[in-house]
Amino acid sequence: MHDLVFHGGGGFQYYDVYNMPIWLRIFHIKKISDYNKKENEKLEKAQKKQSNQNPTFGPNINPNPSSTYNFKK
Repeated sequence: MHDLVFHGGGGFQYYDVYNMPIWLRIFHIKKISDYNKKENEKLEKAQKKQSNQNPTFGPNINPNPSSTYNFKK
């Protein structure tokens, strides 16, 4: 029941956690931790996929070395 509250974008109120049995607190902490780890893995996978698809390149410029700097001698 409380697990649905977390996944719904909410959380626990102080009073609920204070009166919750320790075994149930540990259960919820593990579930929330597992959920966060899975979300982080999905995020890292998406970022890795995005970085592989769009490589960045420098500008496509080939300047003539003799005309790059017009210093008078």
